Amino acid sequence: MILDCKGKSLDLTYPQVMGILNVTPDSFSDGGQFFGEDLALKQAKKMVADGAAIIDVGGESTRPGAAVVSVEQEVARVVPIIQAIQSEIDVAISIDTSKPEVMRAAIAAGAGLINDVQALRVEGALAAAAALDVPVCLMHSQGTPQTMQDNPQYEDVVDEVINFLLARIAVCEQAGIERNKLILDPGFGFGKRARHNLRLMKHLARLCETGFPVLVGVSRKSIIGKLLQVSVEERLAGSLALASVAVWQGAKLIRTHDVRETAQAVNLCNYVMQVEESD
Repeated sequence: MILDCKGKSLDLTYPQVMGILNVTPDSFSDGGQFFGEDLALKQAKKMVADGAAIIDVGGESTRPGAAVVSVEQEVARVVPIIQAIQSEIDVAISIDTSKPEVMRAAIAAGAGLINDVQALRVEGALAAAAALDVPVCLMHSQGTPQTMQDNPQYEDVVDEVINFLLARIAVCEQAGIERNKLILDPGFGFGKRARHNLRLMKHLARLCETGFPVLVGVSRKSIIGKLLQVSVEERLAGSLALASVAVWQGAKLIRTHDVRETAQAVNLCNYVMQVEESD
């Protein structure tokens, strides 16, 4: 599948890497590091050189307990960065937001994909995405960033995540969003305990078998710290391990802070999967 991200192609016929560009002061892993146009543009250029096929720009942290950011503040954070990237780098850009006003401003500035952790459930988001006519990534989450880790509960997390995403696909189609413009994200870490995340990863192939491209974001997440007893700064190896498991099961897009290392892992997985069975 090749997605048209407002004139920039994103080829998902094989696994690709999405580089995370948080232009926020409070993201859990890199808060403040790229908070400013010059720093953000420099990081975007580095990620593209390191192998990112798309840059995901976010102006509001979605870590557990994160503070809510106003529409005006989020727009002010992301629009100048998107404009700078669009004018200087030939790469697809996604906007990581749930707010319809931010979606419209970001797409007008040059972004070509909407990456929404609320799967277009915020009032006005579905209509905005349909009108903007760009690809959309629908993510599963239970609760909001402020409440999602309070007490997540599931009868069967794999079935519930898949059924939720299939239901959102149906809603999107009814609103006029074409199926071939949708990406699915199981939402690792969003309203899920460690065992929920592990079961989702173990059975990720079931989501991939729906035929929609699947995005996986596990970079530096708390499950790695919890299971391996390592700090955020020591989670690269765990992130690469989980990314490799995801690609092996069919994921097409890996969202990461560490583009160079992740691109190498993804490419090696792909080489193994594509090698001929006979000499």
